[in-house]
Amino acid sequence: MDKLRAINIFRKVVELGSFTAVSEEMKLSKAAVSKNINELEAFLQSPLINRTTRKLHVTENGRRYYNHICIVLDELNNADRDIIESTEQPRGLLRISAPMSAGLLLVNPAICEFMSSYPEIQIELVMNDEYADLIDKGFDIAIRGGGAQKSSSLRSRKLMEVERVLCASPEYLTRMGTPAQIKDLHSHNCIVYSLSSSPTSWTFYRKGSTEIFNFNKGTYSVDNGLASKQAALAGLGIILTPKVFVDAELQSGRLISLLESWKAEVHALYAIYPYHNETSTKVRHFVDFLVEKFAQY
Repeated sequence: MDKLRAINIFRKVVELGSFTAVSEEMKLSKAAVSKNINELEAFLQSPLINRTTRKLHVTENGRRYYNHICIVLDELNNADRDIIESTEQPRGLLRISAPMSAGLLLVNPAICEFMSSYPEIQIELVMNDEYADLIDKGFDIAIRGGGAQKSSSLRSRKLMEVERVLCASPEYLTRMGTPAQIKDLHSHNCIVYSLSSSPTSWTFYRKGSTEIFNFNKGTYSVDNGLASKQAALAGLGIILTPKVFVDAELQSGRLISLLESWKAEVHALYAIYPYHNETSTKVRHFVDFLVEKFAQY
């Protein structure tokens, strides 16, 4: 038995769900596919796939074995790719997931600059505020706010700290008054960013003191940071948002920073990528570029 060939065939059977599909993709006969699976099962002394006339079912041991061999096979592919790519210009497709607001304001401009230096790399940027499963959706990198990854299958690098600011329009403050203390926020309409880990709980710090402002949903809840800024500019209420999103409006006076003696909890932006992409030259070049670029903010 060619064990490496057999485990590659087994992986394809699990992923494609059909001996016929594997034989077509790998240009093998169905008998050859079946023979390799049988030999692998005999070697392991355990059934990996139960076959019926209608479908295949991966056994519990088969699923465990699949998870192990994917790591091994990906590492082998990365080892080959790393040597090949180290001798030439990084090339190939990068699929990147990013939240809409940070994607438009930060990630997309960086990508445009990156691509001028790496013309052999093609990039597909998908912007969506919902978190995407990188491995399931086939992304090489995701740009995400929040904390460092704890999953053993993912790696993360911190790109920048994200200072957040409480602000509202002058028109709203003229109409509703300007809060002087955290507790004053209870008499105001607070615009909710619904995808936050704590959309109706804001934490503030000042000289060793901490205050947590909990509120019921305001009259407007939205799942996009730029949309919440537009709502604030329209005089709908107060927002807590990344300062980089509203710098221009704060400088022009279209939005007013509030409760400046208090600092909102600082978030961070990370580049997240699957463990098996850690040695990919194109991934490494792109993440290194983002780290250097975002250090300017």
